[in-house]
Order: sequence, then C-alpha cells, then structure tokens
Amino acid sequence: MASIRHAVVSLSLETWSKNPHKFLFPPRTLLMSAMAADRRFSYNGLKNFNGYGTKTPFLIGVAGGTASGKSTVCSRIMEKLGQDEIDHRQRQVVCISQDSFYRELNPAESIKASKGLFNFDHPDAFDNPLILKTLQDILDGRVCKIPVYDFKTNSRKLDEFVTIYPADVLLFEGILVFYFPEIREVFHMKLFVDTDADTRLSRRVLRDIRERGRDLEQVLAQYTTLVKPAFEEFCLPTKKFADVIIPRGADNTVAIGLIVQHIRDIVICNANLTGSRGSYLQSAAMMSS
Repeated sequence: MASIRHAVVSLSLETWSKNPHKFLFPPRTLLMSAMAADRRFSYNGLKNFNGYGTKTPFLIGVAGGTASGKSTVCSRIMEKLGQDEIDHRQRQVVCISQDSFYRELNPAESIKASKGLFNFDHPDAFDNPLILKTLQDILDGRVCKIPVYDFKTNSRKLDEFVTIYPADVLLFEGILVFYFPEIREVFHMKLFVDTDADTRLSRRVLRDIRERGRDLEQVLAQYTTLVKPAFEEFCLPTKKFADVIIPRGADNTVAIGLIVQHIRDIVICNANLTGSRGSYLQSAAMMSS
C-alpha cells in the first residue's frame, strides 16, 4: 500500500507540472488522499500536533542526495509560509540541517578529512544520538541549542550554537535523515528531493569550492570514491520511506505549493481543534492566495 501511495503522489506531481491543462484530477486531491491513507495524517492524529498549548510541532523530514536541493526546498516552503523575516523566537516554522550534527573527528580521522579521504556521507559520520535527542526535545517543546559545524576545519565551532525555539512546524533536512529507523519514525511527514546525478554533481562542485575551501581535483575524487557510492548504498534506498517524492527539487514549484498548502491545513486545523494559535499562518495563507 505504501509503495502504491508513493507512486501515485510522485506521478501526479510530475504529470501536473508538465501538463497542468491535461490533468483531470487536481494533484492536491491525490496528495491529500494518499496522506489520508496513513494514520499519521488522520483527524485524531492532528489533535496531538502543534499549538501554543503543547508546543509540539509537526515534524517534516526532507531527504535526498548531496546537493539535490533539500535546503532550497525548505527555504521555498518557509518563504511561502511567510517565515523568512520573522524573529527566531516567534517563528512557527523552522528548519534544521543534518549537517549541523557531524560528530567530532579523532586525530586520525581529521588527517583523512583534510586530504578529502574521510567519508562524510556515511551514516557513522553523524552524531545520531544527539540528532535523536534534539528531535525529542523539540517534540517536548524545549528550547534547543544546535551545534555549528565548520566545513573548512571539519570540526564544530567552539562555544557557538544556534538556538531553536518551539514552533508549529519543523523541517529537518539531510542526506540520511531516513536511514536510522529510530530517527525516521519521529517524523510525521517525509519528503524525498529527487534530482538527477549530473545536476547534483555540478552543484556540489560549485558549493564545495566556493563555500568549503576545496579544490576541484579533491571534490571530484571525493565524489567518485566516496559520495556517489555512499548515495547508492545509504541514501537512495531510503527513498522508499518517503510520503512524497519531489521530482526536480526546488524547480518543482507545483509540488512545493501543494506541500505548503498541506502544512497550512494541518496548522490551521489544529489551531481550530485547540482553540488557539495559527492566526499568523492563516494571515499568510490569505495574503498569498
């Protein structure tokens, strides 16, 4: 049933974006129907989600290959919800990257990393206990401090953190956010950003050279020997766990629009159930419609 649901959602989004005038059924209807088949999106389940009373957010996992556009998809979602210029303490939608949770390397690993020989795309490269604890704290409505990772030194910045305040919706993006079952099961909704390999490679080359101080030869060697094999072994198999697959990443504005509307529906519905909150997103929805 799950695989059929994923196929229907992915196909409907792809078909609609290419031929909207020929599509007989609105993709949002198919999206809502597919999600309704899952108990996590049931009416009863909504009662336990966000709200000022409980501060329990709706958690969305966003996975995909390296440089597939995960963070851009999250940014688009936040922009459409009107969250980009709101103070952190008032945000109802926040985003966290799995990249912030790379674990500390031992001396031998640090030497390998400086030579481009350490596999940062392997599941063991992340501080998974800290990821799980952070997500649980967020679900419990606690204020959290997220480490800041320096990709030029391959280490966490000392005494530097990003504070995450309670929110209605939390987006958690990364290459392996669906790999570990105990982390994967925390999410109420799972998205997979599906972008072709050539596009991802070109983006990664530009990003690593401009932002992470790498040279071209090192980036290409690392991609061939570590990144690509890790994607095929660890990331790609987790695609089957996604509730929604987004073809072409952030370029698929139709898919992002449908997802944003679904988020609004959940937040506003829960606000009505609890008799509180959600007015900001209601205003944002009216302003953008």
